[in-house]
Amino acid sequence: MENSILYNYFKECGKVTTDTRNCPEGSMFIALKGETFNGNAFARQALEKGCRYAVVDEAEYADAPNIFLVDNCLETLQNLAREHRRALGTPIVGITGTNGKTTTKELIATVLQKRYNTLYTQGNLNNHIGVPLTLLNLTEEHEMAVVEMGANHPGEIRTLVNIADPDCGMITNVGKAHLEGFGSFEGVVKTKSELYDFLRSKENAFIFLDKDNEVLCQASAGLESIGYGLEGEDLYVKGKLHACAPFLAFEWEHEGVSHDVNTHLIGAYNVKNALAAIAIGCRFGVPAEAICEALNGYIPSNNRSQLTETEDNHLIVDAYNANPTSMMAALENFRLMEVEHKVAVLGDMKELGEGSLDEHRKIVAFLGECGFEKVILVGAEFGKANTNFEHYPDVEAVKALFAENKPMGKFVLIKGSNSMKLFNLKEVL
Repeated sequence: MENSILYNYFKECGKVTTDTRNCPEGSMFIALKGETFNGNAFARQALEKGCRYAVVDEAEYADAPNIFLVDNCLETLQNLAREHRRALGTPIVGITGTNGKTTTKELIATVLQKRYNTLYTQGNLNNHIGVPLTLLNLTEEHEMAVVEMGANHPGEIRTLVNIADPDCGMITNVGKAHLEGFGSFEGVVKTKSELYDFLRSKENAFIFLDKDNEVLCQASAGLESIGYGLEGEDLYVKGKLHACAPFLAFEWEHEGVSHDVNTHLIGAYNVKNALAAIAIGCRFGVPAEAICEALNGYIPSNNRSQLTETEDNHLIVDAYNANPTSMMAALENFRLMEVEHKVAVLGDMKELGEGSLDEHRKIVAFLGECGFEKVILVGAEFGKANTNFEHYPDVEAVKALFAENKPMGKFVLIKGSNSMKLFNLKEVL
């Protein structure tokens, strides 16, 4: 079936689903495939649960008038999203980067919502499936959209920007992450810069740029940029860090006027994420008072820079993701935090390829300089690093340790890759 014809059917529905556990009445089901499932086999079930149409790419399942056969369901999903985005013409801010892109996306959306009806990426739906699903949620009522784009292999950002067609964008930063897929730090920079490459080819496009980041400044050559940062004089938005004890407090200046912000964010590194949101808010006419109100009121969730107070301890939970750049930033912030009785519980950093052992050793060496009251390392990679710190194979072993000898009255940093499941330590601390 031609994309244009299928798009007319989508407009009848207004909603797409790829999961039979969530079938809004009258929606369109698109059958995707994975390593362990074949969505084609669930087309009939989707219709029975309330979908108006189903789209399949295996002829044997196209056995009803309202089940449409296409060549490739994933490509169809992406093409529908591309056509829908262009049909509505909603202004879109595209975001990518190694660290902080989800938090930055949340902050930008929180700021823009003070003036605009804003659609933004939910959770971490930032890949070749999540981006199209986000775009297909656009309606005529939305005045702006913020679309997060992630990647762990070269070419993935290029694919996503060609679907989302952002009008402007930003790269939060570039660091050592997913090195197995990218091959090197240079590979990371090249892939993230695919957003810049796309915007160079688009008329009237521009970027928001961390002017303190030399790598990004070089990569963005030739693009109109709106600069933010902590240093330099020629900045659209300039920030000054005040405190992080434990919450981030800072001031920002735009057109000669300064404003104070007291956030619920943990980590001095989040000041750049906040400044990005401020720059975008100012550029799109959100009043300064509303920007401050948005940032002051934002409370992080999903184990990202999140402070959790229990009856016994203060937990800094940053266990959604970890790579050498974000791990070092979290440790440096924790080291400088003006609190007592610091305990660091760190899990392995995944997908680092051949450099994994070296990167884990660097973290161990830095820990030796931090002077924390206690350090607990978790996982096989840290186990290879020849450390004198306490080491346990997995989160279950640490839970057993805490069941017998629970820390009390401590500030505990919990940081590791999501697959290490260190977020489960919250229940025992």
